[in-house]
Amino acid sequence: MSFSILILDNVDPLAEKVFEERGINVTRNHNLSGEELHNEIKKYDGIVVRSSTTVSADVLKAAENLKVVGRAGVGVDNIDIDAATAHGVLVMNTPDGNTISTAEHTCGMILAIARNIPQSVEKVKSGGWDRKKYMGTEVHNKTLGIIGLGKIGGEVAKRMQEFGMNIKAYDPFASVEKAESLNAELLELDELLGAADFLTVHTPLTEKTKGLVSMENADKLKEGVFLINCARGGIYKEEDLPQLIDEGYVAGVAVDAYSSEPPTEDLYEILKHPNIISTPHLGASTEEAQEKVAEQIAHQMSDALEQKSFKGSLNGKSIALTTNKEVQPYLALAEKLGTVAIQLAPEHANEFSFEYSGACSKFSDVLTDSILKGILSQHVSEAVNLINARHYADERGMKIKETKAAETKTFNDLITITLGDDAEYQTLSATVFGDGDYRIVEIDGYGIELRMEGDIVMYQNVDKPGMLASVSNAMAKQGINIGSLSLGRTGKGSNAITAISVDKKLEEEELEPILALDGIKALKYISLTNNK
Repeated sequence: MSFSILILDNVDPLAEKVFEERGINVTRNHNLSGEELHNEIKKYDGIVVRSSTTVSADVLKAAENLKVVGRAGVGVDNIDIDAATAHGVLVMNTPDGNTISTAEHTCGMILAIARNIPQSVEKVKSGGWDRKKYMGTEVHNKTLGIIGLGKIGGEVAKRMQEFGMNIKAYDPFASVEKAESLNAELLELDELLGAADFLTVHTPLTEKTKGLVSMENADKLKEGVFLINCARGGIYKEEDLPQLIDEGYVAGVAVDAYSSEPPTEDLYEILKHPNIISTPHLGASTEEAQEKVAEQIAHQMSDALEQKSFKGSLNGKSIALTTNKEVQPYLALAEKLGTVAIQLAPEHANEFSFEYSGACSKFSDVLTDSILKGILSQHVSEAVNLINARHYADERGMKIKETKAAETKTFNDLITITLGDDAEYQTLSATVFGDGDYRIVEIDGYGIELRMEGDIVMYQNVDKPGMLASVSNAMAKQGINIGSLSLGRTGKGSNAITAISVDKKLEEEELEPILALDGIKALKYISLTNNK
């Protein structure tokens, strides 16, 4: 059977060569308008894109014969994966192809900002000469703080140690063993901010990482720190960068990724600050990286079309499961439970037990993938899915135990996660109540019915009159509206677990008055606002 591929963006010619060698017809066209693309895409079994083409739901609807979309690179923000899955279209990327290039660019940015290389180059080229003004600092014997110790963060750690830097890191999923293998010391986030002479980020942009450094937490930074961002725009609050520098909190900033690309006029004004150096998102822009991703995506797509392998697929299992109505509710349940569990787990927790009972035990393998997707999605810079979740868990040294319950539980179909002895909440059990209704039904032996949606404040308290009123009052004073309440207790007057659903996202300072109340302990804030 003959297949046809359309290359829509500026992908290295090596992709064409690979497709042709494998007997696949290739057409390259970079200049299709929206209507032209809708008409042209009908002819092809596969398309290859980078970041210029948006593969929207409308495009996919027009692609009558499309079987696979290949992204020659990592980011898939320009591809509607849900729509692709609904249409039975495989989406693939090449997450490993640009690891070295991005790590090397990060290291280059560290050296460039430390030694004022871009500024001094510009000075000399304009006919100037000012050695004193561009006095730099050595990186030797300085502390490099790395937020996100995945593939790229790990490669940066290896390289900068050769320059004599001391490596400290924050990654809630990196095990101590993983950190030790990189000669890195794991710290809590605030500790790292206070210890780092240079701070580099290698995480996704999420609600938790957006504005990770800003004027709001500037006092936590080591004075004169250098900030480097070759990951995602917005992790450092861009509008605060000039003020952070001018007020002495930060010595300089090196940026390769931006909240809007190309930058807006306002952002360009920010980047004009003399102590900010910037490059136009060049992390993966090397000949070697582009050749790697072109070659990889061509082989991956060819293998998929020939039904040989689905390596690099972001939705392969999802497509297989779209026709299985029985498993779909359990997949959603598992991912939501994973998202809750990691917000209750201690920092650097890396041992989890998953138990399945009832009908869902038939799907334990894929449900574990779904739990891990929920656990990892907020902290891994690459797109986490059912295909790669275990890979990223293994990469971070996570230890997973899976069991199927032999005896019948209170509920017929139950997923239980055990977080370990160090967790304030150690076991969570959840089940499906109805269409879109996913509930935690037991926490540490306390029966409870907690819907996993929205924003939740959970705490332990002595079960006595007035406790809920005190909490409600503390919330009311801050304008926090209560949506619903779930209470679990073992008996009258015993200890209790209370979960309150609130109508908005909460900040750390809004939780402090609640925690300060007498009788309240193990206070946790859980957000599922962005969990699908």
